[in-house]
Parts: sequence; C-alpha cells; structure tokens
Amino acid sequence: MKITIVGGGPGGLYFSILMKRQDPAHEITVYERNQAGSTYGWGVTYWAGLLDKLRAGDPESADAIAAASVTWTDGVAIVRDQRTVHRGDAGFGIGRRRMLNLLADRARELGVRVEHEHPVDGPDAAELADADLVVAADGVHSQLREATPEHFGAEFTSGRNHYVWLGTTKVFDSFSFAFKETEHGWIWCYAYGFSGERSTCVVECGPETWTGLGLDRSSEADSLRLLEKLFADLLDGEPLIGRAHADTTSPAQWLTFRTLSCRNWHHGKVALLGDAAHTTHYSIGAGTTLALEDALALAAALRAPAAPAPASAPASAAVDLDAALTAYGRRRRAELVSAQSAARYSAQWYENLPRYMRLAPAQMFALLGQRHSPLLPHIPPQLYYRLDRAAEGLEPLRRLKRWLGPRVARAVHKA
Repeated sequence: MKITIVGGGPGGLYFSILMKRQDPAHEITVYERNQAGSTYGWGVTYWAGLLDKLRAGDPESADAIAAASVTWTDGVAIVRDQRTVHRGDAGFGIGRRRMLNLLADRARELGVRVEHEHPVDGPDAAELADADLVVAADGVHSQLREATPEHFGAEFTSGRNHYVWLGTTKVFDSFSFAFKETEHGWIWCYAYGFSGERSTCVVECGPETWTGLGLDRSSEADSLRLLEKLFADLLDGEPLIGRAHADTTSPAQWLTFRTLSCRNWHHGKVALLGDAAHTTHYSIGAGTTLALEDALALAAALRAPAAPAPASAPASAAVDLDAALTAYGRRRRAELVSAQSAARYSAQWYENLPRYMRLAPAQMFALLGQRHSPLLPHIPPQLYYRLDRAAEGLEPLRRLKRWLGPRVARAVHKA
C-alpha cells in the first residue's frame, strides 16, 4: 500500500512504524507542517500498561521511550498551605519533543519518509492523490476532517475553565498539585517531571478567577510573575517558563478545553487518528496514550489476511480497506467510552472545585483520586468520602458501588 500520514505527532509516527514492521514494502510518508523539534506542550504522561502495548507493537521504540522517561509513585497535594502525600501506582513522564524525535528516528530507520515543514492543506492536495490510505493525524483542528465535516459527524463541547501549559526548571519527583484560594476564587496547578532538568505545569482556574486576577489581560511575563508568586511553595523558588519564541508582552496563551467526538472515523480512504478523531480532558493525562492505542488498533485492522491475495491483484487488495477502517472506528469508539466518561467527570470535578474545598485536605485529596466516579457529583462530598472508606473494607459495598456507577453514568449520558 501507499500510505500518506498527515501529522507527525506520536500517533502518526507510531502508526508508520507499525505498518512498516507489518510489511516493509508499504510506501509510507509522514508530512508534518512544523519544523523538526517544534512542538506544543512540555511533557507527556503515561502509565506502565502502555509500555506493554508498545513493546508488543515495536519493542525497539518502546525500549527507547522507557529509557528516556522519568517515573514517580507518589501524589502530593498542597491545599492552601498544607501538604498531603498519597502513595499510588507508578507513572511515567517524557518530554514531548524527546518522544517525537525517538519515534521519527525509528520510523526513518525502517524506511518511512518523514517530511517536516511540509503542510498538506486539504483532501485535494497533490500529496494525497495517489495514496491508497490517508491517515489524518493532524490534531483537533484537522483540515482533512473539516474539509468534509458532514461525513465525520464531529461534535465539540467547550469546557468552562481556563488553563495554560507552562514549563518550569523545578524537577518534580512526584505528581504534584497545588490549590490556592485567592480573593477572586480558587486557582490550581498540576505539575510533573519529564526529564532531569524540566517539569510541566498546567495552571487552571474558573472564569471568575481568571478575570479577577487580571490573567485575561496580563502579558505573558506579568502572568508568569503572578503565578510564580501564587505557587511559590510548590515551585521552591524556581521560575515558570512560557512559550518558546513568544513575545512576552503579548497575553499568555490561556485556553478552554474542547472535547471532540466523531460519529464516523473514516470516509473513503481517509481515516482519523488521535486528536483528529477524539479528545479527552488533559486532567486524566491520556491524550498521547489514546493516540498510540489508535495507531495499534488501525494497524491491526489493516493487517493482511494469512491467505495471500492473487498475484494479479493490486497491493491494496490484500485487505478490504473500507471494512478494515469501519472495524477500526467501531472498535476504538467502543474502547474510548470509559476514558471519555472518566475525562468528562474529571473536568466537571475541577469545574465544581469549591464543592470539595470545605473538606479537610487529606479528604479532598482522596476525592481528587475519585473524580472519575459518576456517583460523586450526586452525593454530598463528606458522605461520599465516608462511604468510600467503608467500601474499602466491605465487599458488599464495593459490589454496590460498581453496580451503581455505570447506571448513573448511563442515566446522565441519556439526559
């Protein structure tokens, strides 16, 4: 097959690797509009289960990613000025630029052509004309998807809170949170390390706090100074870092999160992958993981059958492309239900943060870990905390909680 991938993010690059491993005869090109090494964000988080999946797909790239990652097990929260520590499962962080470089190097090693600074503007671009398969891995603002939006059925839902991605020279050895109350409301930060020199900080707040603190009109430099002051105990005096090459006199790049879902994941020979097909709120840290899982599922759907195609058949006849892409979309939409539900409830937890801040810090942090629960918004926080503690020791209560959770989720979804 001749495969053209539009977008050189982790999902698109990893898909090219998987397809070259399946059949070195595939002719694969990845087009990325940005310069090599140019990327948004700072670090990527993932969990141990992803490494197992990546090793099954391509052990070499999985081992390279693991070797370049940092790890942590503790969660730390600073609520007002009180620090709470919780033990948890191992998490991993890696610089996004580092991950992209590793995947691009591995793709080239296998014979994939990776072209940077090469935009592909729309489905009629010459680069796509003779491709058997086009993979739109060009992000949430996908031009390939938006060229024929009626075929994909894209739906967007905008969140209420404002957030900004920042870096810092403070190196965190745990996944850390800080919640600060100001005269204009709460503002908070998620922080995690991704190398021995840098960490990611995501700062979030409600619209009233955002405007009350003047963050809607402050320059990036002024915003960074204010946030450094608010989160001084978290940062230990280390600075925050804004966008590379940004004009520090212009406003900081605050965003509101847009959740995307698509009714169909392919049209003709064009298949969606990663953020072009779906987004999940950053607070569950699953965006890159889900894109890589998309790549695994798409490659599996396109795997040629054991029986060889007739010698006279074209290469693309080895698989029924439409059937394979239909199966891919159906599978991934089903697999994403739990992640999308968790992300929706996680975002709502933060949008309703004051509801939980009357609890003692240790109790609040415990419910922070339960923010994916569909039951939590419907039960008073103090009561939920007590029931959750009781359920840990009583199997009947654990079974009741598991039984009620999906039913409440379905009821809310239908409403």
